[in-house]
Amino acid sequence: MIIALLALSAMGAMAQDKPAPTATPAVQAATGDPIIIAAGDVSIRQSEFENAIKTLPAEYQQFATGPGKKQFAEDYLRMKMLAAQGFKDNLQNDAEVTSQLALMRENLVANAELQKIEKGITLSDADLQKAYDANKNDYEKVTARHVLIAFKGSPAAQPGKKELTEAEAKAKAEEIKKKLEGGAKFEDLAKAESDDKGSGARGGELGSFGHGQMVEEFEKAAFAAKVGDIVGPVRTQYGYHVIKVDAHDSTPFAQVKATLEKSERQRRLKETLDTMKKNANVTFNEAYFAVPAPAAPAMEAAPTAPATSTKPASTTKPVTKKTSDKKQ
Repeated sequence: MIIALLALSAMGAMAQDKPAPTATPAVQAATGDPIIIAAGDVSIRQSEFENAIKTLPAEYQQFATGPGKKQFAEDYLRMKMLAAQGFKDNLQNDAEVTSQLALMRENLVANAELQKIEKGITLSDADLQKAYDANKNDYEKVTARHVLIAFKGSPAAQPGKKELTEAEAKAKAEEIKKKLEGGAKFEDLAKAESDDKGSGARGGELGSFGHGQMVEEFEKAAFAAKVGDIVGPVRTQYGYHVIKVDAHDSTPFAQVKATLEKSERQRRLKETLDTMKKNANVTFNEAYFAVPAPAAPAMEAAPTAPATSTKPASTTKPVTKKTSDKKQ
């Protein structure tokens, strides 16, 4: 945190050729901006200190305005004293320092321009409603229940229960579907037969869910079914599902308006930046940015016989002792 603070705050100090002159007590009183820290030639006003806090990430700002205010002041004073000494040593004109300052200045201006562009993006309720209607499927929801029959190897297989082959699990699911179509209560069969014990205890209820919340095969079948339909068996990694759809509805516009506004603003901002880049006819030096070729594997050196040895290497293979056939 201290390093980040110094990096952010030092930029403001170094951007000046010399420290700001100290105002007289009368000016301080008139402006309501008193000096809150003084150390030798260094003085820090309340407004400067509070502006420095604003440069911190949001999670640090809360700390620096609360229990960590004094600690932050110590860190900020240390940075100011170092900067003041650096000015005395003329380090603001050091080539590396001026190069970094130029980069930091460009970064600040770039961020300011980005904020300006973002503030210029206006979104009316009609714009947001249009975006909502264009992506209505994203807000579609289904309320459903199911009976799951697990097969061998399924994550839902119940310990101590007879394991079924895939064919057996499918046949059992088909039998359950026939019973349901014949008038059997879904809740009763779910409680008695489902290997999804969580939903089974609730009569198979899964509640309401949107796109992307269920495994693909299950989601596809549930969203395609009409209210009241019993569909399946649908195979997933968990087993065979018999599904009943209780309702189709959508998350109301009012509930997603704030989230939609944020995503639409980001989309338009990206669109603006992409257009800016496209219009600039960007080119890259492909030779410079080429992906480097992978390094060739190092070759292992062949073993060399000692220079003093005249005896040829043995060609006799080592004898491998056969292991006993005795059972462990």
